[in-house]
Amino acid sequence: MQVFEEIYERYWQKIFRLCMGYVNDHTLAQDLTQETFISVWEQLPKFRNESSIGTWIFRIASNNCLRQIEKQNRFPKAQLPLNLSEEKQHNIEPQIQFLYKCIAELPEIDRIIISLELEEIKQAEIASIVGLSEANIRVKIHRIKEKLTQKFSGNER
Repeated sequence: MQVFEEIYERYWQKIFRLCMGYVNDHTLAQDLTQETFISVWEQLPKFRNESSIGTWIFRIASNNCLRQIEKQNRFPKAQLPLNLSEEKQHNIEPQIQFLYKCIAELPEIDRIIISLELEEIKQAEIASIVGLSEANIRVKIHRIKEKLTQKFSGNER
């Protein structure tokens, strides 16, 4: 029990930000984070230290996010009235909100890579989580950062 609480304390914010980068929806990101930790709780006895616990948790979270995106693509939800979605995120700084919006517009794999990079996860670990080579991850991160920088400089004008 103590171990799970420590894991939860250590990783909750990181997993929430990862999910937020994926779905750009505060409530949905909280739900996905909760689902991730339910899975961690259920599967913790089976965890065999083949990777770091952080890599394992990020992989669970990434899979949950990918499943959520697949669901959304299969059953697109009706547009919420604009004032509702804006109201929900009023406590997030505008620049951070814009960053999440830009990340949400990236292809799925790029979303997870940059979200993990923003959590300061080592590139070798990111490669392990998403199943790409470390060299490929380096190139992708560079390109993603260039895309985001262009979007940000376009927004400032």
